[in-house]
Amino acid sequence: MSRPGPRRVRGFWRDRRGVSAVEFALIAPLLILMYCGMAELSLAMMAQRRLSNIASAIGDLVAQNAQTGPTRTADIFRIGDTIMAPFATTALKMCLASVSSDAKGKNTVSWSQASVSGMANCPAQNAVLTDVPAGVLSASQTVILARASYTYTPTIKLVFPGGVTFNRTYYLRPRRSDAVIWSASN
Repeated sequence: MSRPGPRRVRGFWRDRRGVSAVEFALIAPLLILMYCGMAELSLAMMAQRRLSNIASAIGDLVAQNAQTGPTRTADIFRIGDTIMAPFATTALKMCLASVSSDAKGKNTVSWSQASVSGMANCPAQNAVLTDVPAGVLSASQTVILARASYTYTPTIKLVFPGGVTFNRTYYLRPRRSDAVIWSASN
């Protein structure tokens, strides 16, 4: 077996054929990683924005009426599911509640309805709320509390390997009356 001569070795180091292929092989994994990460991040931001729209819309729909009930809130929750499309709605949780403040400023839940049973951040009826932001609810007033929660689970699981949970809360004043009344017949 003969060894390559000095002339062949020098020719090998000067040869530039295939440099682009080597550079592409080094850079391609990084570019693919960045592309998949940006796609995943963009979808998560879309899900978060839709969740904000849901919380605002369901609260607004309740605040437009003088009374509501189980049938009407079930319809409103279906509207929330529709807004979330094309994302899966199995991880979507919604809550509507009427919060009343007495003359001393004590905030009490008049009625509450959740889209799924056991929703952790949906206050129970007659619960006293201490987390209502200042300036939202004046003494002897009522507001509609609309909460939505969504756990986004990406398909690639590159940026968010375990998923991420988004929460949104909106407070809206009733428009047609001083308070939105709960009626079992609605």
